[in-house]
Amino acid sequence: MTGTAMADAPPKTTDMSAGMRATMEAQRNAFLRAGAPSLEERRADLARLGDAVKQHVDRLADAISADFGNRSRYETRLAEIFPVLAAIRHASAHLPGWMRPKRVSVGLELMPASARILYQPVGVVGIISPWNYPFQLAIMPLVAALAAGNRVMLKPSELTPRASEFLAEFLAGLFPPDRVATVVGGPEVGQAFARLPFDHLFYTGSTAVGRLVMLAAADNLTPVTLELGGKSPCILGDDAMLPTAVHSIVYGKLLNAGQTCIAPDYVLIPESRREDFIRLTTEAVQKFYPTLEANPDYTSIVNERHYRRVAQYVDEAKVRGARVIEVNPAHEPLPAATRKLPPTLVIEPADDLSVMREEIFGPVLPIKTYHGIDEAIDYVNRRPRPLALYYFGADASRRDEVLRRTISGGVSVNETLFHIVVEDLPFGGVGASGIGAYHGEFGFQTFSHRRGVFLQSRINGARFLRPPFGRIADLMIKFLGRG
Repeated sequence: MTGTAMADAPPKTTDMSAGMRATMEAQRNAFLRAGAPSLEERRADLARLGDAVKQHVDRLADAISADFGNRSRYETRLAEIFPVLAAIRHASAHLPGWMRPKRVSVGLELMPASARILYQPVGVVGIISPWNYPFQLAIMPLVAALAAGNRVMLKPSELTPRASEFLAEFLAGLFPPDRVATVVGGPEVGQAFARLPFDHLFYTGSTAVGRLVMLAAADNLTPVTLELGGKSPCILGDDAMLPTAVHSIVYGKLLNAGQTCIAPDYVLIPESRREDFIRLTTEAVQKFYPTLEANPDYTSIVNERHYRRVAQYVDEAKVRGARVIEVNPAHEPLPAATRKLPPTLVIEPADDLSVMREEIFGPVLPIKTYHGIDEAIDYVNRRPRPLALYYFGADASRRDEVLRRTISGGVSVNETLFHIVVEDLPFGGVGASGIGAYHGEFGFQTFSHRRGVFLQSRINGARFLRPPFGRIADLMIKFLGRG
């Protein structure tokens, strides 16, 4: 049976690729026939999408929870529904300004000519979305692509199959397939999808897979936006308000059980404040999640493979002698079948441990101490540039020093996560944490071609710069080359 399945795989893959390519070509032909949609058409698409989201909240929450084993319905509303509706409202309100041609200066030498930038849709956009926020991270780039006037093909994650099937049915009920199409399937489908000659390819997921996506896109010279991850640090200054900081860090870490690309991945804290931080963190966990096993607000790890991976990080730390504190307020057994891991602190782990080398994506928080802010900054800078950085402290000069001397995709100060919901801020990584950005106008521009247009005046001096050259050309060239 295995041999038969393997023998049948190449034709199925070929048929699948041909089907996706046919869908893409149908979208491209429709785009070329119809041209860029009007402001009214784009707003209508966004309004229809927003209305449908509001009508399907409960069904979506059920699908995602079933995929995870347990996913807090409140987390789904807060982290999946709210950002999408906010993005739709923001885009619809600001589209007239975003779409308006932008006049630019031509310089004194070319006057009275004029110039402008036209924002045009690129055409057909491919979106590959991840499993950790299967709705938000599929629909947010879709909103930006539709606002920019594009056709879209979406490939959601196979690790959340119910959410993916929901997306396929949901979007098919809103848009014809030559406007928006959803492709479901496993890794082989994703690989074939990434090889399609899109006009732009948008990927959210791991850095390792992001490299493969970029390689596949390179064959077609397809521009890419890569929203990746990394180990996002929390730096606590010696003047940080610990109770406030701890509540923010615990919330940011345990939202979705730590399965968040911008979750705090480790804490750097002055040595003198470490034990107070540990005590307050334990108290905050007990307050937020007094029980774990049957608590509907404490989310499970998405599947067995990821559950074992995070558990192995903790086991390795224990074996290597790190101090490990598992916070289980009700002292409950947590059967492996629940895929729930207790919030866990790993104190002063060695840098070669997996928990300090890999993005954790689970409810595990390493804590390391430093003796001066320079040491903390150097520690962050010796590692790949993270998707997010968090700083807690009251002193503005110290805050600005951290911001000036570090590089990350985004930053929240005296808070975690919240920079992602500000639509007027770009969201994206830098270096190993990503390429490009979106949200708000940045998403509109990501999926737009900025077309430069020069408009010559009927009366102009260009003829004097054409052969045969003479005295006037000499004078004009001297003028143009002035220092």
